[in-house]
Amino acid sequence: MSIFTFKSGVCSSGCWLGSGGTLSSYNPANGQKITEITQGSVGDLEIQIVEAQKAFRNWQIVPAPQRGELVRQCGEILRKNKENLGKLVSQEMGKSLQEGLGEVQEAIDMAEFAVGLSRQLYGLTTHSERPQHRLYEQWHPLGPVAVITAFNFPVAVWAWNAFIAAVAGDVVIWKPSSQTPLCAIAVQELLQPVCEAFGHPTIFQLIVGPGKSVGQKMLEDKRLPLVSFTGSIPAGRRVAETVGRRLGRHLLELGGNNALIVSDQCRQDLALRAVLFGAVGTAGQRCTSTRRLLVQESIADDFLTALRSAYGQITIGDPLDASKLMGPLINAKAVEDFEKAIAMAQAQGGKILCGGHKIERGGYFVEPTLIEIDLNSAIVQEETFAPILYVGRYANLAEAIELQNNVPQGLSSSLFSDNFMEVEKYLSAMGSDCGIANINTGTSGAEIGMSFGGEKETGGGREAGSDSWKAYMRRQTNTINWGEEIPLAQGINFYL
Repeated sequence: MSIFTFKSGVCSSGCWLGSGGTLSSYNPANGQKITEITQGSVGDLEIQIVEAQKAFRNWQIVPAPQRGELVRQCGEILRKNKENLGKLVSQEMGKSLQEGLGEVQEAIDMAEFAVGLSRQLYGLTTHSERPQHRLYEQWHPLGPVAVITAFNFPVAVWAWNAFIAAVAGDVVIWKPSSQTPLCAIAVQELLQPVCEAFGHPTIFQLIVGPGKSVGQKMLEDKRLPLVSFTGSIPAGRRVAETVGRRLGRHLLELGGNNALIVSDQCRQDLALRAVLFGAVGTAGQRCTSTRRLLVQESIADDFLTALRSAYGQITIGDPLDASKLMGPLINAKAVEDFEKAIAMAQAQGGKILCGGHKIERGGYFVEPTLIEIDLNSAIVQEETFAPILYVGRYANLAEAIELQNNVPQGLSSSLFSDNFMEVEKYLSAMGSDCGIANINTGTSGAEIGMSFGGEKETGGGREAGSDSWKAYMRRQTNTINWGEEIPLAQGINFYL
């Protein structure tokens, strides 16, 4: 059993409710059931939305620095419970304990970042063309926000959204992945007393429920002006279409098919370590995981030999065992997708350099896999959430950039090179077309101080970063006439 014992999947007004069906949470390291949860229903969601509207009317007029103080205290509670929550992340999601702890730390960091932003919700002023007039912009809270998160970051991604939304004056209804409900319930239970102590018990609400009913209702409901969604590209398309039909806002963080380029002008030992964590960390289940490796022809043989040797040293097993670097995939379907992708790659001419098999033991373990293949192959255009790294060779940087950009996704990218001209070209307008472009560091491991998100089919959304609060607020332009006349702009005369 989990160290957390809640079995209800709806928190509203500080009470645990639930009128839906039963959902079981499993440990992917052994396939065993952790516990069962009573899910929320569309009816429960209706209660929450009504409560959120009431909460918003009060929360939006609280001074932003005071809202920041609530978030600061939430961060402190997470800090005090970091070890237990990190263990739960590892137990329910399957990432290594170090990564589980790191995820909780990211939520703590996000709280601290949001506290700073609570005193920086700046507007602009400018001079008017009309005498005795003043022009300025200001930002107001948007309303109740829906946050729908994926299984791979069951704590941090909620924090990215919820803490920024809270200091902006919004309230949040969170629907986590049905694969990792216990992490969400634990976060809600830990932070609920903070909200209650501030007299605002419903600014953070939680509902665990089916996407086809509860999730769909969140997309369709006009009372939720913003839907922040993290997940697959096909699901993101449905979110955009549904929310767009009601002219609502959506913030999308979708799939990545991230490439790392290794130039012959780089320090190969650095590149090797970055590739290893990018492709194998979280068992390849990050949206920023390295999925394509482009190595310059002159060093390809030596680099790939070293990479194969490093892959042979990856320890796989229980993520709570500190000696293991890679844990399981999230469920049986993920293992099936892993096997299907490898079969398709082989059918398209791919050569397995190492790995390529599921591991016959309890849980959902697979071997980290290297496949050398034509990087224009159809399978390479897709994102498989598994530790599969497709490897190709290139002659010059222009060819590498073309190969990197020739996929539908555009999240993260990386170049390893100490050549100044290569670096500048890669970061120029004719270089990487991704939302994130790194030099001499891997595709994975973004920091919360800068905006996170991607282009093309990654959805165009941005979270974290200095102006992230703008996604959760509405902009208003104000004109103040403090004179005795009412002149019109553009010199128009319209007088009786």
